[in-house]
Amino acid sequence: MIGRYRFGDGDIAEDIREKYGFTGDLARLFAENDGPVVHKWHHYIPIYDRYLAPYRGTGVRFLEIGVAKGGSLQMWRRYLGPDAVLFGIDIDPACAAFDGQSGSVRIGSQDDPDFLAAVVGEMGGVDVVLDDGSHRQDHVRASLAALFPKLSAPGLYLIEDLHTAYWEDWGGGLDAPANFFRMVSEIVEDMHGWAHKRPPNHPDLAPWVSGLHVFDSLVVLEKNRVHRPVHSRAGRR
Repeated sequence: MIGRYRFGDGDIAEDIREKYGFTGDLARLFAENDGPVVHKWHHYIPIYDRYLAPYRGTGVRFLEIGVAKGGSLQMWRRYLGPDAVLFGIDIDPACAAFDGQSGSVRIGSQDDPDFLAAVVGEMGGVDVVLDDGSHRQDHVRASLAALFPKLSAPGLYLIEDLHTAYWEDWGGGLDAPANFFRMVSEIVEDMHGWAHKRPPNHPDLAPWVSGLHVFDSLVVLEKNRVHRPVHSRAGRR
């Protein structure tokens, strides 16, 4: 299905600039990649930069679910810098060949909480998670349940390729209860629990989801302590 959306052989960086007004380093690193294959939708690139730019040049602990051809880890190393702690996980044993090239690679399933806990322990904690794994709805939920509690605060959790939420072969469907965007709606409801008083749908997430951003096929959850909202009036009139 996604074949019809393939860009073709044009200028990738120019397409990103014209459509999204973005000319940052990440567009160049993606477009000029001559190493292992990295496959991204063009509109993701400025979104990544918006949220990940503050981590550049730091010791950010970055975990990517899904290694594939190894190109993505290489791109993140070049973008985030030499001090970043980069780990990738994949269920394909062949991906072990990329261990030590641009980051560390561990083989296991994204729906195995014990495996995920061991990886995070080896990393010394995690600040950013990017789920580019199987894109199955049950796996997306399982990884979020296992990793979000282990994420630092402040921290970021990004899930991409969520168009699969509408595809039955990935456990989704337009009206399917397992469609991840149903969960997104529940999280938004939990964020406004002070306004309606219904018990939270996801009590493990509710105290920590400080922001939620939805883009085409990509969701970003910000983690930080959620406080009871207050308001004030300031000024003479």
